[in-house]
Amino acid sequence: MKATPVKVLFFDVGGVLLSNGWGHESRVKAAKKFGFDYDEVNALHNFIFNVYEIGSITLDDYLDFVIFTCPRDFTREDFKAFMYDQSVELPGMLKWLKAWKKDCGFRIISINNEGKELNDYRVQKFKLDECFDAFISSCEVKMRKPDPGIFKLAMGIAQVSEKQCVYFDDRVMFVNTAKNLGINAYQHVSFEETKAILEQLKEENS
Repeated sequence: MKATPVKVLFFDVGGVLLSNGWGHESRVKAAKKFGFDYDEVNALHNFIFNVYEIGSITLDDYLDFVIFTCPRDFTREDFKAFMYDQSVELPGMLKWLKAWKKDCGFRIISINNEGKELNDYRVQKFKLDECFDAFISSCEVKMRKPDPGIFKLAMGIAQVSEKQCVYFDDRVMFVNTAKNLGINAYQHVSFEETKAILEQLKEENS
């Protein structure tokens, strides 16, 4: 019996193609650069960041709640610029995927947790539209991983069944969420490992 052909590849962005948009390491760097108490700010971040990622508040709202709770000796614009600068391309994967996509035979769609301003910046800065056919971003769909609903929505938009898609993410929790829904999912560990899986998928589905 022939296996169900794969039609769509779902990818996370942060930790796979780019650095995380506003991860722990970036917040530690910010505390050192701007001279505020990391633990105090991180506690506030943990309360509100999920709300930002599902698009319920703006980046300015987030900064009001977390950073500008008292007078600071730096500007909001300087802090935002620092946040945006934390986004960098990870070695290998994005450049290769853009080229591979041209004749891979799959649609490629992102499923990512990201606040709107950071998400929009990353899409434009790194020309992610050259890689993805669509973006299922938490800020736009009002759900975030590991909510199973975001994966179900992605499959509905792509009009594929669980066995017709494959998902890649660097976080085991999100990989397992996809697997629990019947999606073929892999943890992204390295460019070379994910590249090998993709090449095998292409061969099997050609």
